[in-house]
Amino acid sequence: MDNSEFFVGLDIGTNSIKVVVAESSDDRLSIVGVGSERSEGVSRGVIVDIDKAASAIQRAIKKAETQANISIRDVVVGISANMLQIEKCRGMIAVGSESKEINENDVRQVMLAAMVQNLPSEREVVSLIPKQFSVDGFNNIRDPRGMIGVRLEMSGIIYTAPKTIVHNTKKAIQKAGLNIIHKVISPMALSQVVLDDGESDFGAVIIDMGAGQTTASVVHDYNLKLSTVDFEGGDYVTHDISVVLNTTVENANQLKLYYGNAAADKASTDENISVEVVGKNEPTMVSEEYLAEIIEARLNQIFTRLQAPLEDAGALSLPGGIVLTGGVAATPNIEDLAKKIFDVKVRSYVPTQMGMRYPSYSLGLGLVTYASRLNDIGVIADNVVNGATVERNSRPQTRVVPEPQPQPGQPKKVMPTQAQETQPDEASEEQTSPNKDKKMSKFKDFWSRFFD
Repeated sequence: MDNSEFFVGLDIGTNSIKVVVAESSDDRLSIVGVGSERSEGVSRGVIVDIDKAASAIQRAIKKAETQANISIRDVVVGISANMLQIEKCRGMIAVGSESKEINENDVRQVMLAAMVQNLPSEREVVSLIPKQFSVDGFNNIRDPRGMIGVRLEMSGIIYTAPKTIVHNTKKAIQKAGLNIIHKVISPMALSQVVLDDGESDFGAVIIDMGAGQTTASVVHDYNLKLSTVDFEGGDYVTHDISVVLNTTVENANQLKLYYGNAAADKASTDENISVEVVGKNEPTMVSEEYLAEIIEARLNQIFTRLQAPLEDAGALSLPGGIVLTGGVAATPNIEDLAKKIFDVKVRSYVPTQMGMRYPSYSLGLGLVTYASRLNDIGVIADNVVNGATVERNSRPQTRVVPEPQPQPGQPKKVMPTQAQETQPDEASEEQTSPNKDKKMSKFKDFWSRFFD
């Protein structure tokens, strides 16, 4: 019996749109297809032209369908952390059934009650994370269904974002002919793959370095506690190279990708690079060190601006340190630059799956991992937020495309094989956490510092 299901992650970035198709079977997640297409209609991680973005999404989806040999209808989409707000929520209802046995409808109702609050008209709930339920005063219940009680309470966290961002994302995806089954705040999805269990528990900072913006997010006790965005990213590095060296943006981007370095003191002073200069017939020669100075200056500015809010929140004292990911994180020696500025331990994350060994694929991998790990309560919460009533066993909504039969005399087409499976620590949803009593006292009040 085949118990597998497919999950499709859609990462709508400023420079590229990435689609990751994963098959979940027997608690193992395998990447079976990847699609990437240059973005259109996206600026600083936000969709600004719905029609252009929809066309780019369709092209990326088509590439993933071809590689995975499936037809894609349902996607898990990442929502930018721009202007993200994180709030506690709490709801309470009287159990409605005569038998007083709590059912799924009661769980939905208490979630709706927890979401009823005075949200500004320009904001929308993107995600609801139930933390615990209480039945007649008995606390710390993860799933109350089947229990007997007269009063059901739920406490959790809601993540809200500007309606414009959410609406434009949904509209573009719908125009591309797709259906959203989960909306996930991007740093929440990233935390599923870039952090290990200890870092998620005791706390760490994720810095996602994209083309249009850089996002620093604090994860502690397995929850996203803070997210701050700097509206500069890899495109600004490219722009600086273009202006300083008087070359085209296309040439500047190639110089950044092939010769870039985040630390000028570690770049070669002997190796010269040929640069085509606008208005000159002959190329100009510049050293790798000079190019690195341009790159380092911009990255230094970005990190320095992120330092203040992280210090104010006490995030730089967390034992997990900083994890860099996103396309810019591939720049050589960027870890050394981050260590110099933040004065904490720094490492980079790069996916290990075949065909995805580049940090810009981290979010796509995180989206499918997040969706595959959702338990029943998490699925119900997502359905409540989205106003849907999709049951878990009705997924996936992808179907295998029949392989065309070869014509007489033609060899049978061989489809791509599945890529390597994710690492074992990415395969299970709930792992045993280290003893909370062993945490250092200075981290015990971390939660309250963000909400109270």
